[in-house]
Amino acid sequence: MGTKETWQRLLTYVGRHKKSAFWAIVCAVLSVAASLIGPFMIGRAIDEMFGVGTVNFPGITKILIGLGIVYFTGSLFGWLLAYLTNRIAYQTVNDMRGDLFHHMDVLPLKFHDNHPHGDSISRFVNDMDAVSDALLQGISTLLTGIITIAGAIGFMLFINPMMTFVVLLSAPVTYFVARFITTRSQALFREQAQILGGLNGYVEEMVGGGKVVQAFHYEDRSFEQFKSKNEELYQAGVKSQFYGSLSNPTTRLVNNITFSVTAMIGSLAVILSKISVGDLSSFLIYSNLFAKPFNEITGVLTQFQSATASAQRIFAILDLTPEVQDAANAVDVEQNIPGTITFNHVKFAYVPERPLITDFSLVVKPGTRIAIVGQTGAGKTTLVNLLMRFYDVDGGSIEIDGININDMTRDSLRRKFGMVLQDTWLFAGSIRDNIAYGKPGATEEEIIAAAKAANAHSFIKRLPQGYDTVISGTGDSLSQGQKQLLTIARVMLVDPPMLILDEATSSIDTMTEIRIQKAFLKMIEGRTSFVIAHRLSTIREADLILYMKNGDVVESGSHEELLERGGHYAQLYNSQFATA
Repeated sequence: MGTKETWQRLLTYVGRHKKSAFWAIVCAVLSVAASLIGPFMIGRAIDEMFGVGTVNFPGITKILIGLGIVYFTGSLFGWLLAYLTNRIAYQTVNDMRGDLFHHMDVLPLKFHDNHPHGDSISRFVNDMDAVSDALLQGISTLLTGIITIAGAIGFMLFINPMMTFVVLLSAPVTYFVARFITTRSQALFREQAQILGGLNGYVEEMVGGGKVVQAFHYEDRSFEQFKSKNEELYQAGVKSQFYGSLSNPTTRLVNNITFSVTAMIGSLAVILSKISVGDLSSFLIYSNLFAKPFNEITGVLTQFQSATASAQRIFAILDLTPEVQDAANAVDVEQNIPGTITFNHVKFAYVPERPLITDFSLVVKPGTRIAIVGQTGAGKTTLVNLLMRFYDVDGGSIEIDGININDMTRDSLRRKFGMVLQDTWLFAGSIRDNIAYGKPGATEEEIIAAAKAANAHSFIKRLPQGYDTVISGTGDSLSQGQKQLLTIARVMLVDPPMLILDEATSSIDTMTEIRIQKAFLKMIEGRTSFVIAHRLSTIREADLILYMKNGDVVESGSHEELLERGGHYAQLYNSQFATA
């Protein structure tokens, strides 16, 4: 996306606040009008001074009073303009943040799997701040600049057209100098924004994995890598800021030369009685006012360039294709019927060149407990992702009670399942809020009952404020096992008709695991459940065990049947319990 298209999209966001923009224009006109009237009045005051002892003090006094009123009015409307530009800038960025957050919510899971979280956060914070700063400075600078240039030209033409022509010659020189510099520094600002996003991603990884970093004595290497990335950002920042800042002093040089030439011509005109001293004074002030917007605009060009690069990164996310929306005729699935799940010759690949599941078929009757085992990367979690429509199948179909899940609304489909994952996720808030995440209107009794069922009630009561204890988003004050118990309680509270347990007890001690298994057995009674596990002791009671390899089911049957066959499952089981 080019610079022009980027700013056209930014201006559509600004256009959402037409009322504020209208009054900002009105304030800019009145503020600039006051600043333009002032120099003309100053020239008239100077002409009231005829010579030594011949000063028209009454006339000058009236002019000074009028000048005070004009400048007070200009200052008042200048303050209102600053307020309105702040309002427009922050409302615009607020809208953009809202759109970006909403769009990231509807992006497919593939985006979140493949995109560094730190870089996404950088777009929300650093890139948005860059856009906000540019809008904050740019709106008032452009509004007042354009009006000031037009007004100054008008007053200069009124005073002396020939001298005005000399001043106007500097405008194209200033423009081409600024354009030459900015077009060559834009790429540097784009590179700086990309490096900053990468650095944020690296810091997020290192801070999030602080314990692992220390456990493996990685601090020195981590710091060296950070220094390398930080130095890269420093070099890119210095280059972009240096080249970007050249435009302002260069245009000032052009304007100062123009001012000097104009002053010399004006002095000759005064000597030849072609212009009064007061008019020359006014003209020189107007020439400065004419040049001032060019200097100010080139002064904020660095911010504009940084904002352009940042806006392009933001729009790059907004332009990503969202998750495929539900069809217009998509149906809502009844939640109280577990249903029969059918996998019909399912094919899927994360990367088209490397197929993972080539031809998977399975019929799961209501109330069946399915255990899925196999080596890492065999496709166990992929089945769950396809079932929940986090990814869509490349071939074949998945049906519930004969209805293709692609013909169901995602909301009704996903509400039929409760998921407990190996990777726990908690948010900053109370223990109560975290448990009630899937059922915000849950009563205190329901929350406590779910916590007791998950064997979490006892440790929660030992916390400083019990269920009102506030935890951070990372849950560092809790052990991994305690965090996993909270996620189990969260699912138990929702009470879904089907369950997906992906290594749900991997971080829990053996005694707690036994108690959790009893709670699970009670919860899954009469419900369809999918259990993914590496610890085979947790899936012996499954109605059907599937052993997956390279995306295909190579063995299926009960625990005893698979042991008798002496195949892959038996080898895996014996490898875990041979010593015993």
